[in-house]
Amino acid sequence: MQQYWTQHNVTRHTRFTSAEESLAHFRHRNQLYPGYIEMMPVDDCHGKVVVDYGCGPGNDLVGFALHSKPSRLVGVDISAESLAQAKSRLALHEATAELVDVPYGTYELPLDSDSVDRVHCSGVLMLIEEPGRLLAEFARVLRLDGELRLMVYHYDSVWLHLYVAHVMQLEYGIYAGIDVREAFSRTTDGEDCPLVHVWKTTEVEEMASAAGFRTEFLGAAPSLWELHVLPRRFRAAMDERLDAEHRDFLMSLELDSRGRPFREGHLVGIDGCYRLTRRV
Repeated sequence: MQQYWTQHNVTRHTRFTSAEESLAHFRHRNQLYPGYIEMMPVDDCHGKVVVDYGCGPGNDLVGFALHSKPSRLVGVDISAESLAQAKSRLALHEATAELVDVPYGTYELPLDSDSVDRVHCSGVLMLIEEPGRLLAEFARVLRLDGELRLMVYHYDSVWLHLYVAHVMQLEYGIYAGIDVREAFSRTTDGEDCPLVHVWKTTEVEEMASAAGFRTEFLGAAPSLWELHVLPRRFRAAMDERLDAEHRDFLMSLELDSRGRPFREGHLVGIDGCYRLTRRV
């Protein structure tokens, strides 16, 4: 996993040459997932202690440094190369962060208990072999009034129920005959990614509760790719081969004025976003 994410970091090893170029990438990446930045904000931590776990080459570190100016900003990642890129990128903005290199499989953080106001963990927990153990470590370092903002892959999404279950498995015959969760994992972070989980909200809530958290589901930001394939939902629903679970999901969607899919009042894309707070 450590080797994989060194080779496949989210900026594709782009070397930014100016603060303007770096900021443009930050904004573009957030635009790829409408609703994400509202649920995973980087502008509400002024003067606070912030830990970005799985910071990669520094996209959200830049966001926090520019839009919140925390009293302490810590970036944690398993890739020394990505951390070096984060350092260089922050320097373009005349900003710094404490950068911590942790080997894959290490769950302990070099931070005092009850010392952190915000843990930001975006797109990482579903790649961990023992996610509950990492959640418990987050609970340890967070202050009682702190919070964890978490993004993980969302089961009840257009990606799983339409793109994977119908477009890939039935129309294209790719990953046909295997469990939809396994097929989902092969369509996200690369065919060779060693481990990818996708969770229902109830599964996240159970893990979080066991680690000592209360959980609030904020919604699941859709990718632009999901919005691209969304018009195919009725064609998929007409296909008798499609399992009833997927058909029922597709037929329950409502679109807002921007064309984003909602179900039961929440966005239903691939990026499931949660706010977790410690139980007393």
